[in-house]
Amino acid sequence: MSRKIRLLGFLVLICVVVLSVGAFLQDKYSLPIMMYHSVNPRSIPGMNLLIVKPETFERQMRFLKQHNYNVVRLEEAASLIREKKRIPLRTVVITMDDGYKDNYIYAFPVLKKYNLPATIFVIINEIGRSDRLSWKEIEEMQASGLITFGSHTLSATPLIDFKSESEVKRQIVESKRILEAKLGRRVAAFSYPEGRFNEKIRQMVIDAGYELAVATSPGRRYSPNDLYLLKRLRISENAENLFVLWFETTGFYKYLKEK
Repeated sequence: MSRKIRLLGFLVLICVVVLSVGAFLQDKYSLPIMMYHSVNPRSIPGMNLLIVKPETFERQMRFLKQHNYNVVRLEEAASLIREKKRIPLRTVVITMDDGYKDNYIYAFPVLKKYNLPATIFVIINEIGRSDRLSWKEIEEMQASGLITFGSHTLSATPLIDFKSESEVKRQIVESKRILEAKLGRRVAAFSYPEGRFNEKIRQMVIDAGYELAVATSPGRRYSPNDLYLLKRLRISENAENLFVLWFETTGFYKYLKEK
C-alpha cells in the first residue's frame, strides 16, 4: 500500500472520529491560521518544506473561495478571540513569513483575484534584497487593502539565541517603529522567528505595544486563545491534496496532532 493511500486512509479514520465526538471536541477547536513562506515554482535546497508551488497556492485559494470559507484578517481574528465571540466554522486566516519577493510575484495576484486578505511578516534588515520584497512592493501591496504587514524582527535570528536582553528588546521594538514609520500605520502583529520564544520574550512583545503575536507550535500547555502565542498551520506541498487542506483547516487538526 502506498504511503499516500495510507495517509488518506488515516485521515478518513480521523474524520470519522471527529464527526463522532464533535461535541467533545468543541472546546478543542482553534482557529486555523495558515502559515506560508515562499510561493515559488522552483525547488530550493533545504527549503522544500517552506515552498508551495504557485499552481498549488492558486488551487488552495480557489478551494477556499469556492467552498465559502470565511477568510478574515489576522487582527479581526484576534478581536474575535479577545472578545470571546463564537468563531464560525470554516473561518481561516492566511499568513506569510519572511517577506519573499515571490509573495509579490506569485501570491499577491492570486489573493487579488479571489479577494482574500493576508498578513505578511517581514524581516526589516532583509527588505530590498534580491529575493525579498522591496519597500515599493510592500507599499503597493498594503495600498491594495488586502495585505497587512507585521514584524518578523530586524534580523532572521531566533530571539532566544541573543545573549543580551537589550538586543532582544531592540529587535522587537525597533522593527515595529521602522515599519510604522515606513507604512504610515499602526503595526499590531508580531511573528517570532522560527516560532521560538520564552516567557520573557512573550512579555517584551506585549510591552512593545503589539496586540497579537503568532508562533508555530508552542505546545499543548499553551492555550489556543493566547493572543501572544497564536498557533499556526504550516502549509506545504502536502496540501496540494485538497482533502489534506480541508482536514488541516477544520480547526481540530492542531489538537489531534499534538495528541
